[in-house]
Amino acid sequence: MTAATNQHYDLDPEIFARFLDPLRKYSSGLFDADTTTLEQAQRRKLSFVAGQLRLLGGERILDVGCGWGSLLLFMAQEYGCHMLGISPAVRQHDYIARRVADLGLEKLVRTEVAEFETYEPGRGAFDAVTMLGSVVHMAPLAQVFAKIRAALRRGGMLYLSESCFRSAAIRAAYDGRPGTEFVRHSIFGSGDLRPLSELVAGAESAGFSIRAVHDLTDDYRRTIACWIGNLRELPDSPQRAELLHYLEIANAGWGYTTKHYALICQKSR
Repeated sequence: MTAATNQHYDLDPEIFARFLDPLRKYSSGLFDADTTTLEQAQRRKLSFVAGQLRLLGGERILDVGCGWGSLLLFMAQEYGCHMLGISPAVRQHDYIARRVADLGLEKLVRTEVAEFETYEPGRGAFDAVTMLGSVVHMAPLAQVFAKIRAALRRGGMLYLSESCFRSAAIRAAYDGRPGTEFVRHSIFGSGDLRPLSELVAGAESAGFSIRAVHDLTDDYRRTIACWIGNLRELPDSPQRAELLHYLEIANAGWGYTTKHYALICQKSR
């Protein structure tokens, strides 16, 4: 997760508090009914991640691109997991440290300011790795998956969710469009949306077994619709306008040019 992304993730955390859910989870929720609230959807998604990782309690988990700590805090509180979050965005770590202290989770949760490309986890140090929307900022995939696999014990699990182009042909047609370039350069500073096939190939080439693929496209559409609704209730400002433009571009593509998937992998040998 390159330092270039800090222009977005190192914004004041209070800005995100004004349009995200109370957990400040900045990725897709998981809805089960028309009446599901954004907070309910995000808590349901975190429980879904725990289920996909087959957590029993007390596991060692590395969260790559930990955001504002929603997954770190949830897994520590609900499952007693030992959590390590890494991200190059300093303000995220400052916020997480305050939340850890407030909740008394110092023995279970820690974070490090680091880019994954240069971070060196111990071999076999983790039971699970989570990457929710962070691999889009990383390259090359072969090195990313190889590093994750080395960090896992045998039998360890990887949960990776990411937005993807529908296909290689769609990527070729839309990767250079103005909307794509705006999100890449004006919001994140860097990012490479890939088709799902590249993620699967990268995981398989690194030696992972693919356990499941889940299509969460409609859930992310509904999540972003909630964020847009919250932003529209805020006073006008250049930052609000830029965020709205970004999110409206993202929601316009779901199901047509883009999809959102969860990829579940295991280090089975």
